[in-house]
Amino acid sequence: MTPHDAQAAISQRANDSAQLVLRGIVLNAFLAVVKLAGGIFGHTYALVADAAESLLDILSSILVWAGFRVAARPPDANHPYGHGKAEPLAGLTVVFFIFAMDGWVAFHAVLEIITPHRGPAWWTLVVLGGVIVTKILFSRRMSTAGETVGSTALNIEAMHHWSDAMTSAAAFIGIAIALIGGKGWEAADDWAALFACVIIAFNGFKMAGKALADVMDEAVPQNFENEVRAIALSVNGVRALDKVRMRKSGLSHLVDIQVRVDGSLTVREGHDIAHAVKDALIASAPHGISDVTVHIEPA
Repeated sequence: MTPHDAQAAISQRANDSAQLVLRGIVLNAFLAVVKLAGGIFGHTYALVADAAESLLDILSSILVWAGFRVAARPPDANHPYGHGKAEPLAGLTVVFFIFAMDGWVAFHAVLEIITPHRGPAWWTLVVLGGVIVTKILFSRRMSTAGETVGSTALNIEAMHHWSDAMTSAAAFIGIAIALIGGKGWEAADDWAALFACVIIAFNGFKMAGKALADVMDEAVPQNFENEVRAIALSVNGVRALDKVRMRKSGLSHLVDIQVRVDGSLTVREGHDIAHAVKDALIASAPHGISDVTVHIEPA
């Protein structure tokens, strides 16, 4: 695989991820309408809040979609290392929206708890059941895609959809309690929504940590570095390795590596070995390496 082919593969993964996010936007738009109608006619604030949260999801997903579109662009004069950082930055933006949504829902849940209101209709449980199943399935699909292409933003979007499912599940439990308990239990769904907010905030901090790790060029897992070292050492002429540094850039990785070769080799021979190391690493397609800088040292 040539560097051009590697960049083309990265761009294709970014475009495929953008299409999946776009489908999530359509799904959220449909569910927002269903939730809003169910909340208004079913007399449950939990569904109205869920609908508002779905509208916020649409905005955050549009930002993630835009992030993937930018990340798909090849390197240029102003961005010699490519545009991969747009992907984790979009993920951080989604985390911000998750926290904003979480705080908004928690605040209004407390208001509903302290304000007497009418109990929910039984059929809202059917609406919530459909929402929960749909969101969990889509979250799993997006999470699998995120792990496959190594996308932090997709994993965060998957968590966002999972958070929606958890909010809806909490509302489902709360409404069921309110219906079974009868008079005096009308606020059960609001308490459930408040509890879900705690879970969502906890997961939001975890996702923020992952996105920040990408932005701050955190070291890759040790097993990944070991694989890169093994590939480099398998190249004919490589005697040993010194430093191996890697950083994640969107859906790919950039590698800086110091290679030790026979000190009596000519400059051209050392240059050829350096190119062979670079080609071998870029050709390891599953690793998602888009560029390699090789420094030759005499053994």
